[in-house]
Amino acid sequence: MILHIDMDAFFASVEQLDRPELRGQALVVGGDSGRGVVAAASYEARRYGIHSAMPMFMAKKRCPRLVIVPPRRGRYSEVSRLVMAILERYSPVVEQVSIDEAYLDAAGCGRLYGTPLDMARAIKTEILDKVNLTCSIGIAPLKFLAKIASDMQKPDGLTVIDREAVSAVIAALPVEKVPGVGKHAHQQLRQMGIATLGDVRKSGRTVLVKRLGKFGHRLVDLAHGRDEAAVTPHSPTKSISTERTLSADTRDRERLKQHLLAQSQEVGRQLRRQRFLARTITLKLKDRDFKQTTRSVTLDHPSQSSETIYRTAESLLAGQALDKAIRLIGVGASALIADTTPQQACLFPGIEKKESGWERIDRAVDRIAERFGHSAIHRGSLTPPDDRSMD
Repeated sequence: MILHIDMDAFFASVEQLDRPELRGQALVVGGDSGRGVVAAASYEARRYGIHSAMPMFMAKKRCPRLVIVPPRRGRYSEVSRLVMAILERYSPVVEQVSIDEAYLDAAGCGRLYGTPLDMARAIKTEILDKVNLTCSIGIAPLKFLAKIASDMQKPDGLTVIDREAVSAVIAALPVEKVPGVGKHAHQQLRQMGIATLGDVRKSGRTVLVKRLGKFGHRLVDLAHGRDEAAVTPHSPTKSISTERTLSADTRDRERLKQHLLAQSQEVGRQLRRQRFLARTITLKLKDRDFKQTTRSVTLDHPSQSSETIYRTAESLLAGQALDKAIRLIGVGASALIADTTPQQACLFPGIEKKESGWERIDRAVDRIAERFGHSAIHRGSLTPPDDRSMD
């Protein structure tokens, strides 16, 4: 049996945890600029039909007294690590799939924790006791069903789909509830008269593959109760990035550089926290017509220095013609290696020494931010933009 653990309204719940005066209020986390969107909504806000990814102006129309708080990703990551540490006590096979959800394989854990249901109850109790937040857990013999089950009785839910019930549950399951069925696939299935996985069973594999491509094969397998996806722990990080949709389109390079500086600091902080060095730095731009451009460069020496990331991204921006105003900008680091890997001696000792100085400054800033919050210290040249992260 597989458990899917999903924290309830995670970002909003953390804000209400840290600020008791916000408990019971309709609250959303997100940017309050012209293009801000809801990153998370409390259950009080959801009663007004507010949900994640909704434009903020629409959310405010639905609830004029809506409380809007900016995201604190560092704090959410801190709480997430506490939750994941609890899960890893119950099973060596835990797959974290996002900041607030994970799969857990219960195989072989019965002697210590009893049935999967006993384990789920213990996990919920420990998370509530130690983190003071609720979660919802789904239990099923198939991975995709465990995820669906965790959403059936939110918040603070616990749903079990026994092996004997799998066939009936699958037959009645609306296709839009199946992970991977987006708007386009749902529209295609609806045009074919397919509303449930039971309907998928009655359809030919060839027809579904013709309409949906490779996903058609997976949909047929799921409809017949075949899901070979396993819980895979410790998926290696391949890249670290952040991006931002601007409150107003701009061709002002100084304004764009200001965003690059803030983003480079965040990417560097994550690299250092996760003990990675990056070989490749990428600049991402999206113009007012939604045309996306990415430019990358491979560093001579892998780095986790925020200054190096910024200077590299800045040079990529300098080489980019801004024919149209920019609506989104982002920075990414990839081709990651562990920072314990011995590095080849630098041919230019002066440069290496300079970068080492910046890295020492970075680590000092990290320690201050970890203790007092990211707003406690920042570059003197950086005035925090009012746009909110979209990644």
